[in-house]
Amino acid sequence: MAARAAGFLAVLAALALASCSGGGGSTPAPPAPPAPPPPATGVVSGPSPFAPGCGDATGTVYVDAEVEPSLAVDPANPDHLLAMWQQDRWSNGSARGLVSAVSFDGGATWASQGMAFSRCAGGTPANGGDFDRATDPWVAFGPDGTAWAMSLSTSGASFAGGSANAMLVSRSADGGRTWGNAVALIADTAPFFNDKNAITADPRDARFAYAVWDRLYQLGGGPATFARTVDGGASWEPARSIYDPGSDGQTIGNLVVVLSDGALANVATRIDESTLPARTASIVALRSTDRGATWSAPVTVAAHLAVGAFDPDTGMAIRDGAILLSAAAGLGGSLHVAWQDSRFSGGLRDAIAYARSADGGLTWSSPVRVNPDPAVAAFTPTVHALADGTIGVAYYDLRDNTADRATLPTGYWLARSTDGATWSETRLAAPFDLATAPNANGYFLGDYMGLAGLGADFLSLHVRTTGNLANRNDVFFVRAAPGAAATARGKAVPAAGAWPGPWAAPSAGRFEVDAAWADRVAAAIERTLAARGRPRPPR
Repeated sequence: MAARAAGFLAVLAALALASCSGGGGSTPAPPAPPAPPPPATGVVSGPSPFAPGCGDATGTVYVDAEVEPSLAVDPANPDHLLAMWQQDRWSNGSARGLVSAVSFDGGATWASQGMAFSRCAGGTPANGGDFDRATDPWVAFGPDGTAWAMSLSTSGASFAGGSANAMLVSRSADGGRTWGNAVALIADTAPFFNDKNAITADPRDARFAYAVWDRLYQLGGGPATFARTVDGGASWEPARSIYDPGSDGQTIGNLVVVLSDGALANVATRIDESTLPARTASIVALRSTDRGATWSAPVTVAAHLAVGAFDPDTGMAIRDGAILLSAAAGLGGSLHVAWQDSRFSGGLRDAIAYARSADGGLTWSSPVRVNPDPAVAAFTPTVHALADGTIGVAYYDLRDNTADRATLPTGYWLARSTDGATWSETRLAAPFDLATAPNANGYFLGDYMGLAGLGADFLSLHVRTTGNLANRNDVFFVRAAPGAAATARGKAVPAAGAWPGPWAAPSAGRFEVDAAWADRVAAAIERTLAARGRPRPPR
């Protein structure tokens, strides 16, 4: 046991020091009648479109609660936006279905519909969506306005006998008004489970789209698994592993990013279980210069030292993006990554770490902390780079919390920078009570949020609680212009609580992970994987 612990700490120390140095097609249809505009509060989601009582009957279903939105902007028409989210979240995993929404006026109005990735939303054996639940929504646009949507769809518990899980992709030729049948890129049952997917359309060539996820084996291992279409969705190549950390490790949160020179980067969290009964994690990036035909070996970006966020008054867990990451391409082949990390407080609480690569992922800067308040936990970051090179990182933090143990006031923020070193801040959401969120192994808004750009503005699609226990969460759209307050459908978002003036993002300097800190990191990894259906024996 002592040897194992020593090995575990050695791995973390090495990573820490390294990081310090640097579907089927669809037939076009006439435009659907416009939906009534949402209220002026910026709410995009509405009442559940699913029939009462649909879906399986295990766990608690939070009807009308939406979580985990994805957002894309049509490069051929920047006023054309596409969103998708989980609708009616279950306490024990996934949702009754996914809902998409499309806007043709820059987010002023939206029209929504259920996606046939699950039975509640219209999935059948004939259209490919014959599953109990759906989760991990992701959307993308090709350069010709073709829309893509991806889902992890499941029936039964992860790894359970008789269960089914599949990575499903659907294509829309009319910008998200109508959708083609779901295409299964992979379909499995126990002992395999596919998890945490993303889809990316190549912005240079409409023939290419890329899907990536981790394929878990019940007894260990979870390689990064990749599929692509080279003919605009008429067919998909067979899914294949592009990076396998071995039976004593796995990847999670894989995301393909298309760089400005056309190269691809897949950025992911690598979890190492060779030091069990504990685990370590790191962020890695691999590259392809031939549109995904071949891939390089991984480059380590940094150690991943998240400990997870909690209610500081009650100790209740917040189910956040603790072991995940967000990545985006920028100008000149640059690549930007943000994630939760506790290095800036010596392991006491998570902050938002940011690192950049100026050469497409070959070398990396030392991580810096972009959230300005070091005294409170910050979590679930999303990064995006505008066409002019401006970097934005949206995240939640707990600076709005009060001494009232019955509530957990939480804010949502956008940090903005032109150089990755000096940052300023915009409030995207007035304080809301996170303690009323659905309980899915912790207060849950989603593992990720949506962030995109339109000219010089950042477009945020995120989840907040409502204060109504019959409709716990809603999806909100907010537009943040440079040098001005964010607006939600034309209404200014209160700026109270914003950090005064720009600040220089600090690095963590040199540090050493001791045993107690390592235990907190390992516990966060275990807690997150258990919530995703992959528990490990206790240490």
